[in-house]
Amino acid sequence: MTPTRRRWQPRIVASVVVAVCLLFLRCVSGRATVTAPDGASIAACGQWFAIGTEVVSWRDEGGYDASRREKRFTKEDPPDGTLRYSPLRGNLPDALRARAAANGLTLADLQQVVHQLVVHYDTTGTSRQCFKVLQDVRNLSVHFLLDVDGTIYQTLDLRAKAHHATIANDFSIGIEIAHPGAWRQPMNADMARWYDQDAQGWFMKTPAWMQEPGIRTPGFVARPDRPGIIAGEVQGSVYHQIDFTSAQYAALAKLCAGLSRVLPRIRLQVPREGNGAVTNHVLPEAELRAFEGIVGHFHVQKNKQDPGPAFQWDRLLHDARALLSQ
Repeated sequence: MTPTRRRWQPRIVASVVVAVCLLFLRCVSGRATVTAPDGASIAACGQWFAIGTEVVSWRDEGGYDASRREKRFTKEDPPDGTLRYSPLRGNLPDALRARAAANGLTLADLQQVVHQLVVHYDTTGTSRQCFKVLQDVRNLSVHFLLDVDGTIYQTLDLRAKAHHATIANDFSIGIEIAHPGAWRQPMNADMARWYDQDAQGWFMKTPAWMQEPGIRTPGFVARPDRPGIIAGEVQGSVYHQIDFTSAQYAALAKLCAGLSRVLPRIRLQVPREGNGAVTNHVLPEAELRAFEGIVGHFHVQKNKQDPGPAFQWDRLLHDARALLSQ
């Protein structure tokens, strides 16, 4: 070895070490990783992004896979073969369409195309029951499920088009939050099947027909983040609802911050009126298509009320923004 090569060798080794360290720091700071998910990461275009809260992916044990062309909880012979999602998003810009059809969307493509998170409540009470209805009954899909204990389930890579919110499907990510729903009359027979009270206040109970709720946290009691029955107007009518759990708000804030990092057009904002109040009705189609941020299902469809009057939009945005700034 010549003297010149001997002088450069330590520099080369040092450069390699620095590069490896930077890659490691990138992986643990919420950026993309190429290794297997750690139980706290979401997948977009085959890359994994840490978000700091529990995520069960479709390929994990106990996960829910919306790409399966068969029922999950019902035996079929043969399987139905029905596709519950679309591998390619529609209405792509001309420059992307041919390339994406051949090779799929890249992360850069997805960042250009996707600009909304649509928030639903599932009306089924638990994520297991929600996936059963979507996969086995309705042949629909959604990217994320959020259970009462704060566990997030990802059912599809974000590059896929899930079938959850009609005209918003092409440009959105969808999440179904486990919750029984909202009603015109407080504590009617249907609401009473889902809720009861004890010395600590309201809690959600699963109906007797739901033999296996599938909640991952043993002994978890789904208590609302705020006490009481909350009334509010959605689509011009008053609905009554018990709040979501604190665990759900905490996990959702981390997911929203993570999605905003990965897909920057999903801004941490919601539709508002001129007086600053969150819009509580469907948006005109052109306004919906142009909006970049987080919307409720009721912003997309006039016949929907979810996530309901109890949903704390400002609390979610405050917490997600704080996480994003860290």
